Amino acid sequence: MDTEHETGFEPATGDGPSAPVPDGKRSSSVRTAFEGMLQIRRLTNTGHADPQGVPAPWETHRPLRAVAIALEASGLTASAVDGSGLRTATGYRLQQGETPGGVRVEWLGPPGSGAAHAEEAELARCAAVLRELGWTVLLYRGARRRRFLEVEPPAGARGPNDG
Repeated sequence: MDTEHETGFEPATGDGPSAPVPDGKRSSSVRTAFEGMLQIRRLTNTGHADPQGVPAPWETHRPLRAVAIALEASGLTASAVDGSGLRTATGYRLQQGETPGGVRVEWLGPPGSGAAHAEEAELARCAAVLRELGWTVLLYRGARRRRFLEVEPPAGARGPNDG
């Protein structure tokens, strides 16, 4: 059963039941979603000097989805969990951010995976991808000194109800 085509494309957020298999269908779906996002930028950001360099209103209203598409399209790997919620793969994990319209990006993995040691470099890779696409990215330290990113649209790209 091909659930991706039955339910529509869902970008990886790091909380899925397993890391998406990088097969031809998945790669094609990711590429199509990313190219679609860039096309939306070109069509809706006509007042900007670089229409592709700033998130479109579509993205600022669905930041978790937009960030997930961008990270997966860049080739970064998402984390994954099993049915009981235990981490089974090392990679990025996205969730609602602290601020309205924001996204929190963490680098997580199963116990003993070394994710904590790799998080600085891997989060820097995530930040570079997102900054290139016009997102505001800030690095923080949280509980147990674990690093995470807060990703927000630039101030001028926020809608009137986005905070």
